[in-house]
Formats: sequence, C-alpha cells, structure tokens
Amino acid sequence: MHWMRKVIVAATVLLSACSVFPSEEEEITWYFSLATPKHYDVWVERLEFELSGVRHWWHPAGSMSCCWKGPSGPRGVFGYMEPFPNFVAIQWFSFAEQKFYQRVIEIPPEWKERMKELAPLVTPKRVRMEPRDTLTFGLAPGGEIVVWMMNQPGNEIELARLQANEIEGNPSHYQNRTRDYFDENGEYLEKHGIPLTGW
Repeated sequence: MHWMRKVIVAATVLLSACSVFPSEEEEITWYFSLATPKHYDVWVERLEFELSGVRHWWHPAGSMSCCWKGPSGPRGVFGYMEPFPNFVAIQWFSFAEQKFYQRVIEIPPEWKERMKELAPLVTPKRVRMEPRDTLTFGLAPGGEIVVWMMNQPGNEIELARLQANEIEGNPSHYQNRTRDYFDENGEYLEKHGIPLTGW
C-alpha cells in the first residue's frame, strides 16, 4: 500500500503541474485593446491587422476617451486578434491637438512567446495563472504609442514605446465632435495643457 500512496502523490503533482503550465497544444485566444489618457480623447480611423500570407483584417474602433492608468487601465476598445499578427496599423485623430497620426507596427515573434508565460489573473473567487493574452496599444498626445502585454489591468508589462508619424488630414471633418470634446474637457486642458512626455 505504501508504493500505491507514492504513485497517487506523484500523479497529483503531475496533474497540478499540468494545470499551472499550459501544454504546447493548448490553444490561446488572443486579444487586442486600445487605450488613451483620460481627457485626451482620440478617434481611431483605421485599425488593421495582418499575419503575412495568412490573413489581413480590420476592426472598427472609433471614439476613445479612456483609460491609461488605474483600476480600469490600460484598457479601452478591445476585440479578438486571431490569428496572432505580425503587423498592426493604427491611424487616429487627436481631439486635443487637432492632429492626425499613423503608424505601422511590426510585432516581433518574441512578444508572442513572452505573452504565453503565465501571470496571475485575480477574480473575486480566486487567483488563476493565465497567459498575458492581450496586446494593448496606448495612444498618447504627441503621437506616442505605448505597447503592453497583459491579461487584466494591474499586471501589464510594457513591451515598447514607439513614435507615430504625423500625417495630413482635415480636422473640420470632426468639427461637431471637437466642439463637444472641448465643451467637456476645455477647462482641464487649460489647467493641465497637453503633455507630450511622461506617459
């Protein structure tokens, strides 16, 4: 009976290990998210993904007004990212600056491997170990892009800081939305300005 107890213990340890470390065959559902600092709203005109030779697709995004930090950030517009891309293209209009920005981001293969590593995901009932299955792209004033990997706000890890290109565009296309934006955020901008660093 003593040897049987050892077998049961060994089997339990192996099963526990399997629940902590995902197998190579286990499928991960990948997600993306967009974020922007509060009071620095943007309108995302284009959001496109590509896995070269496999699939090219786009996702509607539109208006974004939050969130960069705190219990709700970095997080905003989100969706599926299937398959995992090697290129992401983002184009947006900054209401505070009245400027247009664009950037094509090449996703290094090592990002996907890093995202597979397990990280704590806290729920009201327990803590689970899950991959950081979400790539979050933060869009800040000045055209700065911050990229994080995460599975929930609070365990994000910064992967890169990139500079978007300012491009030509017609701000008058957004004149009604701009008016509403300044009605809501004008006092804040007068007090705090538009920081181009420190994000």
